[in-house]
Amino acid sequence: MKNFFLGFFITCLALISFQNPAEAVDINNGGNVFTANCSACHSGGENVIMPEKTLKKDALSGNKMDSVGSITYQVTNGKNAMPAFGGRLAETDIEDVANFVLTKSDKGWDQ
Repeated sequence: MKNFFLGFFITCLALISFQNPAEAVDINNGGNVFTANCSACHSGGENVIMPEKTLKKDALSGNKMDSVGSITYQVTNGKNAMPAFGGRLAETDIEDVANFVLTKSDKGWDQ
């Protein structure tokens, strides 16, 4: 049993060490993607089309949009007045912008 756990641990370490660094989240890229594609409607975390659906932490939480998965889905597929960006942005860009939005919402969009 001890050898099983040791082997499992070594395998996990090996898998982690071979992870492609290009797959890591890039908040700076997310900021650039946000500026180029989202800021016209969501500058400062606001929403010029639907003012009650901001990107502020409490609004994201209240609208069940407070996870990378839910934001990624929304950006990819669009909804209501928001267009779908799945055909325009790479998956990594969408994931980066989702992480950027969550990071900014946690900081109150002030920083």
